[in-house]
Amino acid sequence: MNNRFKGQRHRFRPGILKTLILVLAGIIAFFMLILPDSFRQSSFPMQIGDVASQDILAPYSLSYESEILTERARQDAANAVEPIYLPTDPSIGRRQVEKLRTVLYFITTVRQDSFASMDQKITDIQAIEDVDLLEETIIRILQLNDSRWTAIESEATSVLEQIMRNTLREGDIFAAKRNIPSLIDFAFPEDQANIVVELIEPFIVPNSLLSEELTTNAIEEARQSVEPVTRSFMSGETLVRLGQIIRDVEWEALQRYGLIQPSDQFQDAIGAAVLTVLICIVILLYFNFRKEDEKFTVKAVLLITVTFLMFLGVARFFLVDRTILPYIYPLAAFGLTLSIIFNFEFAVFLSLILGTITAYGLPNGFDLTIYYIFPAILGMLTLGKARRIGSFFATGLVIGLAGIGIILGYRLPDSVTDWIGIATLSGVSMINGIAAASLTLLLQYVFSQFLGITTSLQLLDTSRPDHPLLQLMLRNAPGSYQHSLQVANLAEQAAEAIGADGLLVRVGAIYHDCGKSSNPHFFIENQIQNEINPHDEIDPYLSAKTIISHVTDGVNIAKKYRLPNRMIDFIREHHGTMHTHYQYTNARNEAENPDEVDKSLFTYPGPRPQSKETALLMLADGTEARARAERPKDDDEMRSLIDTVVTFYAQNHQLDDTNLTLRDLQMVKESFFHTLKGSYHPRVKYPALNQDEKNAEKSPENEPVKDTK
Repeated sequence: MNNRFKGQRHRFRPGILKTLILVLAGIIAFFMLILPDSFRQSSFPMQIGDVASQDILAPYSLSYESEILTERARQDAANAVEPIYLPTDPSIGRRQVEKLRTVLYFITTVRQDSFASMDQKITDIQAIEDVDLLEETIIRILQLNDSRWTAIESEATSVLEQIMRNTLREGDIFAAKRNIPSLIDFAFPEDQANIVVELIEPFIVPNSLLSEELTTNAIEEARQSVEPVTRSFMSGETLVRLGQIIRDVEWEALQRYGLIQPSDQFQDAIGAAVLTVLICIVILLYFNFRKEDEKFTVKAVLLITVTFLMFLGVARFFLVDRTILPYIYPLAAFGLTLSIIFNFEFAVFLSLILGTITAYGLPNGFDLTIYYIFPAILGMLTLGKARRIGSFFATGLVIGLAGIGIILGYRLPDSVTDWIGIATLSGVSMINGIAAASLTLLLQYVFSQFLGITTSLQLLDTSRPDHPLLQLMLRNAPGSYQHSLQVANLAEQAAEAIGADGLLVRVGAIYHDCGKSSNPHFFIENQIQNEINPHDEIDPYLSAKTIISHVTDGVNIAKKYRLPNRMIDFIREHHGTMHTHYQYTNARNEAENPDEVDKSLFTYPGPRPQSKETALLMLADGTEARARAERPKDDDEMRSLIDTVVTFYAQNHQLDDTNLTLRDLQMVKESFFHTLKGSYHPRVKYPALNQDEKNAEKSPENEPVKDTK
C-alpha cells in the first residue's frame, strides 16, 4: 500500500513542478507588463497649466480623435445656431389691448367717483396691478377734463394696437417701447403724450415666442453634424516646446502617447494582473488536457517558459514607443521553433498568447497583435516539418509578405502614414521574415540539443548515404546494411499508418545495427553461403556475448560518429530485454544442470522500447528477419508470421512502456503485410529451354555485334 502511494506521489510531481513553473512565469510576465511603463524615460510628471521643461517629440506616428477639439467645434456650432421663434400670435396682441382697455375703464371710473377724495383716487389707481404709474402722472390724469382723457384713451388703445400688430420678440421690446412717442399723434401736448407712453409701455410684450424645443433640436443637430476632429503627428514631430504652457490640447496629445506619468498606476496594474491570470489559467488547462504527450516534460516546459519570457522581455523593455523596431522584431521565430520541435497546434496556441501580451497596452497594439500572430501562423504552415533548408527561406518570404499585407491593410486607410512610411515598414517586414527564419534555425538546434529531440534537418543530414558511419557499415557489414534498409522501409510504412514519426523511425532503423560492423562475420546476413558459421566453433557464452555486444558496440560507435541521442535510443532498445534464444538453448543443452545456466548472460541490456518509434523498429526487425529466414509462400503464411512476431514481443512485455494500442498493433500488422508482400512476392518460374534452343543461343549468329571502330 505504501509503495502504491509513493508511486502516485512520484507520478504527480511533474505536474506540480509544471504548475510552479507556470505560476513563476506568470509573476515575471506581470512585472514585464507594468515595469517598462514605470521606468520609461519618456514619461513626464506634469499637469495642465505646467510649463514644459524641455522639447517633447512624438516617439512614433499617431493619428487620434481629439475629444477636446471635437467638443470645441461642436460648441461653436451650437453657439452659431439662431434661436427659433414661433410665428406671431395675434391673440397675444388682442389680450394686451383688452388689458389696456380694462385699466383705462377702471381709471375712468375712479375719475368719475364724486364721493372719493383726491388721495383716495390716487391710492385706487396705484393699486392697479398691470401698470405702475408715477404719482405725478396719476394727478395729471385726474386733473384732465373728460374730452382730453377720452382722447388719451383712444390714442393709447390705437398706438398699442399698432405696435402689437408687428412681430415682437424678446429682443425687440426695448426698441418698440422707445418708438412709442413717434407713433403718438403730434396733436397731443408733450405732457399728455407722456401719459400715453406710461400707459402703453407695460402692455408691450413679445407676440413671437421662443421655441425651446425647436431651438434645442437645432442645436443638437448642429453638434451632431460636426465631424470628430483628428490630430495627426509624424514620428519626431514636436508635441510641446520648451517653455510652452501645457494646456488641455497639449496634455491630451501627451496622454495619448502615454507620455504623462499617471499619479496612480493601480488600475493599470490590476488590468495587467487580470490578463496574466487569465492567460495562466488557459495555459494550465491546455497542459492538463495534454498530459499524455510525452514531449511536454518538466525540462521542456522550463525551456519553453524561459524562451517565452525572453521574447516577451525584449519586446516590452526595448520596443515600446518605437516606430520601426516593433515591425522588425522576429517574434514569429518562437512559434516556428515550437512548430518544429513539438507540433503546429501547440505553436499556434502559444503564438496567440505571446503576440497578444507583447502588444498589450501599446497605442498601436491591435495592428501589432495581428502583425505578430497572422504571419507567424502562415509561416508555420509553410515550414511544415522543416525537412529542407529551402523551406526556411520560403517561410521567411511568406512571413515578410504577410506582414506587408497587414501593413497595407492598416496603414493605407491611415492618413498619417505616407507612402515613404509604408515603403519603410514594408521593407522592415521582409527583414523581419528573414530574421525570424534565421533565428528559428538557431533556436531549433538549441531546443533539440537541450531536450534530446532530433529535428527533421538532423535526421535528413544523418540519413545521407555518404555519412561516414553508413559507409563503414556498407564496407564492413553489407548484409547488415541491406537488412537495415529493409527494416527501415518496413518500420517507416507502419509509422505512417499509426501517425508516428516516419522519418525518425526510418533513420533510426538504418543505424540500429551499426554495432555489427565491429564483428560482421558473427551475424548470418554478413556470412558467405556454405562457409563455416563461427558460432558453431565457440562457446555459447562467448557466442551470446559477441551477439549481444553489437548493441553496446553500436552505442559506442554512434557516440563516436556524433549521432543524435534519439538515434542511440533505437540502438539500445531495438532488442529490448530479450535473450539470445539459440545460444541460451545450446548452453542449457551442454550444461550438466540446465537450471544453473545464468539467463542474464544471454539477455540484451535493454531497456525495453520507450516510444512508439523504437517499438516499431523492434517489431519490424523481428518480422523482417523471420520473413527472410522462413520465406512465406502465400498470404496466410505471411499473416501468420507477422502475428507470431507481434504476439511474441507483446507476451514478453517488450511493448509495455510504449503507447501502442491494440488498434495500433492491428494497423502495424496490416502495414507489415502489404510491405512484405511486395518484398517477398513469389518469382515467376520460367520454362526450361530444350537442346535446340540452347544450341541456338550459343551460335555466333545470336551474339551481339561489337563495335570495332
